[in-house]
Amino acid sequence: MTIVFVPSLIALLLSKADEKGSPLTELEVLGIRDNATAISLDAEAALSMSESRGYRDIDPENCWAEWLAFMSEG
Repeated sequence: MTIVFVPSLIALLLSKADEKGSPLTELEVLGIRDNATAISLDAEAALSMSESRGYRDIDPENCWAEWLAFMSEG
C-alpha cells in the first residue's frame, strides 16, 4: 500500500506558500504534511493517480528537501 495525498502534497504546499506570500519554513512544511488528507492505495492505483495528475508528488518522508529542490527549480 502507498500513501497518496489528496490533493497532492506539492499542490498544498504551493497553495500555502502563495497564501502566506513568503517562503514556507521547514516547520510549516512539516506541519502542512502532518495535517494533510491522505489515503492508502495499492501500488497500481497510486501509479494511476500519479499519471492522471501528470506529475509525481513529493515524498512525504523527505518533503523538506524535495520542497527546497522544487522551489529552486522554479
